[in-house]
Amino acid sequence: MEFSAGGRLEVRVTTADVGKRVSVRQLDEDAPKGERFSDTVGVLTSWDDGVLVITRRTGERVRIAASSLVAGKVVPAARARRRGPAASYKELARVAARGWQPVERERLGEWELRAASGFTRRANSVLPVGDPGLPLDEALAYIRSWYAARGLPAYLQLATGAEGTHEPLCAELERRGWTREVTAELWMGSLAPVADHDLPGGVVLSRVADEAWLSRYQRKGMSEVALAVLGSGPSVWFATVPGPAGAPPAAIGRCVVDGRWAGFSAVEVDPSRRRQGLATAVMTALARQALDEGASAGWLQVETDNVGARTLYAAMGFGAHHAYHHYREPDAPGAGTGGPADESYRSP
Repeated sequence: MEFSAGGRLEVRVTTADVGKRVSVRQLDEDAPKGERFSDTVGVLTSWDDGVLVITRRTGERVRIAASSLVAGKVVPAARARRRGPAASYKELARVAARGWQPVERERLGEWELRAASGFTRRANSVLPVGDPGLPLDEALAYIRSWYAARGLPAYLQLATGAEGTHEPLCAELERRGWTREVTAELWMGSLAPVADHDLPGGVVLSRVADEAWLSRYQRKGMSEVALAVLGSGPSVWFATVPGPAGAPPAAIGRCVVDGRWAGFSAVEVDPSRRRQGLATAVMTALARQALDEGASAGWLQVETDNVGARTLYAAMGFGAHHAYHHYREPDAPGAGTGGPADESYRSP
């Protein structure tokens, strides 16, 4: 990693660069020979008492003694993507929010408070895209009161790893005792390569999540609120690969078409039918429908430990845009909402 035009190592990062994306190299004199230098890239979220805190793309926070730095620089803004769709964090955050809507919402400046009787963290958390219009502590107090009135713990959905994401706000919440619970990633890619896969017969598309579709969905005992969230979005489609008579479907999926974007979620496959191309068939059918409605780009959310899903979507041309995390208020009653189903699919 070069830190200067002439290849000479220089520390060109100062306390004035807090909030900027940086790349630094530090020396660990206690490490084995040949492993004494390590590099860290991320947002410089603080520099206090001789210690830097850098938040990586994944949301991990790294503490580095300033005295150990041997090189450092501010990283220029990312270049526009040359292949596939390009989008800002704000655009993707708003598109994703329209594809999974709460039943109740309120604006706090440019932040949106969302509630849906506890069905998934995404529908029961604050989406902070911009300024709340209040000092942070006042905003957080209002948020906690708003969710407490609904019998819910307060969550904020924050992102890291792209231009305009929330690394400094993550650090501020952690200083105040908020706990990061779930980390996932938002991936995006072009629709055409997905739609180009062979599509065997048997994938049925519908505008509603019927009883058969719900019988495969990983959440059971669906309430009216949950059904409203599932059916929310500009143009919603549900895909089903029927199973044997009387059995749940072999595979399901959901897609929300919104202008140039198509958002995929709830892609689930019968465990006994995995690795038979059913998830690909569901994605292909939904992608073709989205293309017919004028979409050209796709997005989806996947948990960081879901190796099977990540392999599938990477093969389709999707790649990570940013990570996102749900931060829970200190001393919140109960474990909170959501769980694995929050991130829409774990078993394609």
